[in-house]
Amino acid sequence: MKVVITDHNYMDFTEERKMFEKAGATLEISQCTTEEEVIQASQGAIALINSDIPITRKIIESLPDLKVISRYGIGVDHIDVEAATEHQVYVTNVPDYCQDEVASHALALIMSLTRKIVLLNQQVKDGRWAFDEAAPLHRFSSQTVGLVSYGKIARTLSAHLQAIGFNVIAYDPYVEQANIDVDVELVSLEELMKRSDVISLHCPLVKETYQMINKEMFDLAKPNAVLVNTGRGAVIHENDLVDALVAGKIAGAGLDVVEEEPIDENHPLLTMDQVILTPHVAFYSEESMEELKQKTASNIVSVLQGEKPKYVVND
Repeated sequence: MKVVITDHNYMDFTEERKMFEKAGATLEISQCTTEEEVIQASQGAIALINSDIPITRKIIESLPDLKVISRYGIGVDHIDVEAATEHQVYVTNVPDYCQDEVASHALALIMSLTRKIVLLNQQVKDGRWAFDEAAPLHRFSSQTVGLVSYGKIARTLSAHLQAIGFNVIAYDPYVEQANIDVDVELVSLEELMKRSDVISLHCPLVKETYQMINKEMFDLAKPNAVLVNTGRGAVIHENDLVDALVAGKIAGAGLDVVEEEPIDENHPLLTMDQVILTPHVAFYSEESMEELKQKTASNIVSVLQGEKPKYVVND
């Protein structure tokens, strides 16, 4: 039984190899960059471990032995789940591996933006020592954070935010107020944009959320509002974001994700002092990586043993 890693961001695969050898499978590691390379590397594979390269219908239909595609991560928007389902191939992910890390990263961006830490740091290094260059600053208890999507990561972040004084509201069409046991009010997306001093995005990338935060939404926002995204870059219409920042429709942004990664060296966001950018790192800690690798491999081991994997996307 052959398991193929199609592409990866890691260097050590000792844990995965041990798990597969114990289950009677061999592991082959590739770093594919094209559809054809995936097809060639994966011939005879019963399972794929995938990071970022798209797993298309053509790939799935070219691998008749394939039983499971296991994602190193949460989102599966680059995998043709419909084609996999048609061919009775499990698509799995690890939806719970980095909740603390992403929530903490979002909190760090929120606090950095609302206290203007990065801006002030640069001003001091440029030889200016004046608190009023950051004006206006406001205490946390006077500010409202709007969470777009209210899943596990957003709920973890909500607890952190409320503990240090922020007010929290949320938008999630799949959650009912009765199912929220904390002091968080569910509102429409439009109301969230109008009321929030901080807008923090945590929604998956699906058809309904693609470029959901666009000019129409920015036009509703407070001019002092800041936008934080630790979810998926394409949830934001980036040209509209740039326009909103230039026009002063919002005051700043903290982005761990952008639509095209890595970000183009000529992207206008790179020139804006009111924007904080990090390189899609919110998921990372040594502990989260260990958990991710183990759970990604476990999804495949279950299939090799004739069992249903724990984290199935296309059940």
